[in-house]
Amino acid sequence: MLWPITASAQGFAGLGTDVDGFSSPQRPAEFDFPIDHGPHDDYRIEWWYLTANLEGLDGTPYGLQWTLFRSALTSDGGKGWSSPQLWMGHAAVTTPDAHFVTERLARGGIGQAGVQADPFEAWIDDWQLVGPDFATLTMTASGPDFAYDMVLNSDGPLVFHGDEGYSLKSAEGQASYYYSQPFYAIEGTLILPTGTIEVAGDAWLDREWSSQPLSDNQTGWDWFSLSFEDGKLMGFRLRQTDGSDYTSATWIDPDGTTTSYSNSAFEAEPVAISDIGGRDVPTTWNVRLADRGVDVEVTAINPQAWMNTSVPYWEGPITVQGSHTGRGYLEMTGYD
Repeated sequence: MLWPITASAQGFAGLGTDVDGFSSPQRPAEFDFPIDHGPHDDYRIEWWYLTANLEGLDGTPYGLQWTLFRSALTSDGGKGWSSPQLWMGHAAVTTPDAHFVTERLARGGIGQAGVQADPFEAWIDDWQLVGPDFATLTMTASGPDFAYDMVLNSDGPLVFHGDEGYSLKSAEGQASYYYSQPFYAIEGTLILPTGTIEVAGDAWLDREWSSQPLSDNQTGWDWFSLSFEDGKLMGFRLRQTDGSDYTSATWIDPDGTTTSYSNSAFEAEPVAISDIGGRDVPTTWNVRLADRGVDVEVTAINPQAWMNTSVPYWEGPITVQGSHTGRGYLEMTGYD
């Protein structure tokens, strides 16, 4: 999943600006687990990003988000209040009729937020994503008008995007390290203003880090995670100032075998636009991956799933109809 920690006039967290002393992803991508489930402080930006499609006992669909972002102010080290690491957490619950969202901000080095790899623990204040390992997790978060308490268990392998985890983001060569765990089964309890709801479904966790993953001519992105009976699809398009797109995709077989697709193989075209607080935001899409026979219409369960956080964006659950049926999640930035 793509996302910055802070925003600037030059783009998303300066993601198109120079690396300035930070490390940069290199080929071949080499991962070391469980260490790489933890933070990489020598890179400027990083995230642990979980979304889930859920159903209540009555069949009502829900969406859930738990995200922790790390951003480094400088490439210099420091401890305590001198740490250059900043942390931001987003949590949200989406229903067909409402969207609940809240945010937490923290400074690194003082214990308020962080991640450790083994045993795995990610936290900001009292929000937690923890477990003995990356395969079995519990997850909690709360806001002024919602809370959730979830258990996750994975039944498939980690998935590596792009060139075995080296994910290109532009024709100029900007890239990130990017892997996912898209095989979580999830169940637990939502607490909403309408009451307590038992839910179950499936979840997708993205891990990504880089220092300059975008080109300076890219204005935003549209990211899709789609789950079908015969597989899963991750695809994104990065919108560019000249009106063109840079795209990438990963097809995931039920056993976790992947096929990566480079620029232009994945297509996403807006079909319907919603007015969201005066913003024109596409909330129905035609998504195509010709090599897999995918030609589907993706529709937001709740078009008003706007994340009114310090870095505003759209994030919410979607349904899929067409050549394939299923559900998933959509993230869109740069429409503010």
